[in-house]
Amino acid sequence: MVILAYIAAILIGVSLGLVGSGGSILAIPVLVYLLGVLPVNATAYSLFIVGITSLVGSTFYMKKELVDYKTGLIFAVPAFTAVFFTRLIILPAIPEVIFASGNFIVSKQVFIMIVFAMLMFSAAITMIRDKREETVDSKIELNYFFFFIQAAIIGVLTGLVGAGGGFLIIPTLVLLAKLPMKKAVGTSLFIIAINSLIGFLGDIGADTFLDWNILIVFSTLAVIGIFIGSYLSKFISGSKLKPAFGWFVLGMSVYIIIKEIVK
Repeated sequence: MVILAYIAAILIGVSLGLVGSGGSILAIPVLVYLLGVLPVNATAYSLFIVGITSLVGSTFYMKKELVDYKTGLIFAVPAFTAVFFTRLIILPAIPEVIFASGNFIVSKQVFIMIVFAMLMFSAAITMIRDKREETVDSKIELNYFFFFIQAAIIGVLTGLVGAGGGFLIIPTLVLLAKLPMKKAVGTSLFIIAINSLIGFLGDIGADTFLDWNILIVFSTLAVIGIFIGSYLSKFISGSKLKPAFGWFVLGMSVYIIIKEIVK
C-alpha cells in the first residue's frame, strides 16, 4: 500500500505538470485509502503537498511569462482569506456526528469524503466536456465584484475539502478574466500555491495532527512528478489528456461515494 501511495504521489505531480489541475483529486483518496490518514487530516496534508508542488510547477510558467500576476493576486487575496478562516474556524466547528438515525450515522469524516467526491464528480464533468479555445476576447472588462465573490467561494470549498481547486480556478480565469488557456493554467498554479500553503497555516493554528515524514516524502515525490509532467507536456497535449483523466476521476468519485455510504 505504501509503495502504491508513493507511486501515486509521483502521478499527482505528473497530473499538475500536464494539465495544471487534478493534484488534490488524487492526493486525498491516496492518503485516506492507501496510507490510512483520517479524511480531515488528509485535507490538511493535501493542502501542503499540492501547495508545494504547484509552487514548483508555477516556476516553469513564470519562466515562459505565462503567469498573470495581477489577476492571480486579485483572485488569491479573497481566496486565501476564505481558505485560511475555513481551515482555522469553520472546519473545527463542524460536529463529529453530522446526522444519526438508528444505526445510520454520518460522521464528520464521512461527510468530508462525500463532499469531496461530489466535487470530484463536478471536476470530472468539467474535464470531460472542456472544449475551450486558446484565444479569448480580451476586450471585455473584468467584473471585479463577481470575480471577488467567485474567488471567495472557491476558497471556502478549497478550505473545506483540501482541494487545490485548479478545475474551478482555470474556468474562472478563462471565462471571467479572459486569460488564454496556457496563461490560465500557469496563473492557476500560482494561485493554488498561495491558497494551499496559507490554508495549511490555518491547520497549524488549529493544532491539526501532522505526520511530517509523510508530508516531506510525499511532497518530494510529487515535485519529481511535476518535473516529469512538465517534460512530457512538450510531447503530450494537456487538452487531449484532460478528458481521459476526467473519466478516471469520474470513476473514482463514484467509488468513493459508494464506499463511504456502505461503510
